Amino acid sequence: MTDSAVHFDIDVVDGVLRLLPKGDWRARHLGPIDSRLRDFSDDSVGRELVIDMSGVTRLDTTGAMMLQRTLYACDSRTSDSEIISADPAQAALLAQVRDHLAPCHVAPFHPNPFLAVLDRLGQGAHDALNASMELMSFIGETLSTTVRVILRPSRIRWTSTFHHMEEAGLNAIPIIGLMSFLIGAVVAFMGAKILRLFNADIFTIELVGISVLREFGVLLSAILIAGRSGSAFTAQIGSMKIREEIDAMRVLGLDPMEVLVLPRVFALVLMLPPIAFIADLLGLVGGLLVAWGAMDISPALFMSRFEEIKMMNHFWAGLIKAPFFAFVIAVIGCFQGMEVEGSAESLGQRTTLSVVQALFLVIVIDAFFAMFFLEIDF
Repeated sequence: MTDSAVHFDIDVVDGVLRLLPKGDWRARHLGPIDSRLRDFSDDSVGRELVIDMSGVTRLDTTGAMMLQRTLYACDSRTSDSEIISADPAQAALLAQVRDHLAPCHVAPFHPNPFLAVLDRLGQGAHDALNASMELMSFIGETLSTTVRVILRPSRIRWTSTFHHMEEAGLNAIPIIGLMSFLIGAVVAFMGAKILRLFNADIFTIELVGISVLREFGVLLSAILIAGRSGSAFTAQIGSMKIREEIDAMRVLGLDPMEVLVLPRVFALVLMLPPIAFIADLLGLVGGLLVAWGAMDISPALFMSRFEEIKMMNHFWAGLIKAPFFAFVIAVIGCFQGMEVEGSAESLGQRTTLSVVQALFLVIVIDAFFAMFFLEIDF
């Protein structure tokens, strides 16, 4: 044939099509015959095929994949097709690659761009619905596991929980504190610039207090935690999934929900409220310093007016949201990690999805709380 090292013959015995590969079927020799083998597959779709391996001297993964691809031709062949005369090593390799044949799904062609857009929108809506159902199922499993371990406190992994409290919460305080301080300063500076036009500089205190305590402190903390810790949860669990460590846990009788998910959920739920509290304090300090330096509002005047306008309601309105934000961030981070498949590309995609979904749901929950507090006048 085209190559002395590797070729194949075609024969028909009793109406059965036989493929007789011969020679060294390794990747370095297969390039010249790949197109001929594909043409053979296209010409013989639907016919019973037997591949006789008696003439193959050497075989690697590429050769095994090409033979399996030819045999099954994207699931169009009859069930009687088979590979015969393979030695044990070849048979094991052929069996291993058989489960990894990529399906040949062809995307429908839409000559009309409008139909193509509708098709993508429909597919996106379908995928979003499936993802939402899977996430709700994971949340339900997390809650049921939480109830189970609370009823049996000895199953709570305190060492792992405290470790994640330090890694995901305590170590995030410097960056969150700095950002909150700067946000408080920026809000005070911009507020003073606008309010000065109306000779109402003093109301900068209310602007800083309400915005930082009610929204910016807890929301900024949740956003940074989602980008920093939520993505880390996905990467950690996803890496374990790729290395099959989670399967090993199940073999050992360990529940991944108890070992991996709950410690991370508990850690964030416990740590985000104090982090949000620190962010509130530093945001107010930033606003106070700007008010003192730019508007000559002394710290004593700032604090006295701060006490007069009853800021505690706004403080609690912000702090109440922290556990809900933390739960959503931790659950999504762990869920996306559990959904990672066996490739680095899947890990990167799931990590990105983790951050995007967590930020989206944090904003949605914050909007829900804003409307709820507005209705009850809190």
